[in-house]
Amino acid sequence: MKTILILHANLVNEGQIRTADIFIKNGIIEKIGRDLISQPADRVIDAKGKYVLPGVIDDQVHFREPGLTHKAEIYTESKAAVAGGVTTFMEMPNTKPPSLTQELLEEKYFRAAQVSLANFSFFMGVSNDNAEEALKSNPRKICGLKIFMGSSTGNMLVDNPGTLERIFSESPLLIATHCEDESIIRENMQRYQSKYGENIPTKYHAEIRSVEACYQSSSLAVALATKYRTRLHILHISTAEELDLFDNDLPLIEKHITSEVCVHHLWFDASQYEKLGTQIKCNPAIKEVRHKEALFKGLLEDKLDIIATDHAPHTYSEKAQSYWNAPSGVPLVQHSLYMMLDFHKQGKISLEKLVDKMCHAPARCFQIEKRGFIKEGYWADLVLVDLEKTFTVQKNNLYYKCGWSPLEGYTFPALITHTIVSGHLAYYHGKFDESKSGERIYFER
Repeated sequence: MKTILILHANLVNEGQIRTADIFIKNGIIEKIGRDLISQPADRVIDAKGKYVLPGVIDDQVHFREPGLTHKAEIYTESKAAVAGGVTTFMEMPNTKPPSLTQELLEEKYFRAAQVSLANFSFFMGVSNDNAEEALKSNPRKICGLKIFMGSSTGNMLVDNPGTLERIFSESPLLIATHCEDESIIRENMQRYQSKYGENIPTKYHAEIRSVEACYQSSSLAVALATKYRTRLHILHISTAEELDLFDNDLPLIEKHITSEVCVHHLWFDASQYEKLGTQIKCNPAIKEVRHKEALFKGLLEDKLDIIATDHAPHTYSEKAQSYWNAPSGVPLVQHSLYMMLDFHKQGKISLEKLVDKMCHAPARCFQIEKRGFIKEGYWADLVLVDLEKTFTVQKNNLYYKCGWSPLEGYTFPALITHTIVSGHLAYYHGKFDESKSGERIYFER
């Protein structure tokens, strides 16, 4: 593997910004210091004026492989991730077939090792009847178990109280949950369908998949985790009310209940259904502006621990269908760091806090081995950002297989210039080096 020397970089790491050089060898950060210019290297990158961040770790994506590859695949979506500074992803089990056995899960790892430009891990899925199989998962090799406590894309709803009790009481792994109460959603659906029939406006998505549905389900998950002292991580928190379920009194590494917020719940609000319609239909729903504002405040106050995407691509023709027929999900993994850098330029979040929530916190939360920080002896997962340049989202620079984004036409006040994945310069000014795949990540558990 080629050695890389990065010079004159503004390193953003562990709450500080400092100028330093970085020498990378055999995929590892070997040395950080000043005046390393005399260090021989195969490639030298002058990062003067740029910021070097740890690679983003996205703990929730849907790359649709196997079985749904007309929408996306590991190769295309990992390429989009790397172009957006995401060096590591954790992918969800609701594929076809779903990842409900150890054999099916390992098939995804094998495929990713062949084609993924980013580092990878995959969640083991839980169904109403595979608890025995799910509990066989190796804590060092798998990021966690995923439970859909509300149905979304794919039929993986877990609503059997016995299954939930067993998984929460016996799992040695982190349990990640999608929390929406199915009975409340069904009741809301029936009411709106009776009123509007097949022509329901998309704006009512936020009332069908309501605040109450989110809060009731998240409350149940927290109650189970509290009862059994389970390591629980609740995904994509979307309401102000749910913030009351989490505390910020403990440092992240001491919490046994943690939470995630997704970039679209920070960026969009219900007023944008008028313009974007089903393009921003997702589960949990994007809700009215008060929730967006409360979520951002909760993020800054450490009630919300991680920023992720829930990247969930569908074809444009699928999303262009009527409300009832259009699937839920938004493609976002290429632009999550851009979105947060935009918030930084607006003065809403510091670079140090951004890095903490997108890089350090996922590494701490999942106990990832030697990633998420710019440290000697750690894997070299790095992204270089120029805050004096801009980037406009256009169809010709989208790497999603679905080929569209609700952000098309938007200009971000930053430019991601380089992405280094496990010591390999995978992306450089719009060009990819696909000669090396990303690595499987491991966990210190």
